[in-house]
Amino acid sequence: MFKGGMAGMLQKAKQMQEDMKIAQQEIKLISCHGTAASGAVKVCLSGHYQTTSIEIDDSLLDDKKLLEDLIMTAYNDASKQVKEKSDEKLKKATGGIDLSL
Repeated sequence: MFKGGMAGMLQKAKQMQEDMKIAQQEIKLISCHGTAASGAVKVCLSGHYQTTSIEIDDSLLDDKKLLEDLIMTAYNDASKQVKEKSDEKLKKATGGIDLSL
């Protein structure tokens, strides 16, 4: 019985490892768009938190401090979305075990 239980655990571990590989590939494909000031600033991030684009409305170019704050807000918005989507995919791959920090 112990061997059967151990074999089952090893099979589950192997399946989880395969599911994790798939989840990691899916996370690479994630693209999230964060916004600030009703879309006047947009930041797009990949699943690996790499900035892929930034769009800034021309009307914001005169106020440096405001623009810095809005870029940070848009980035944080996109970052939160990437984390949520990544956590969801990892949770599915681990059968509900939460690995997030």
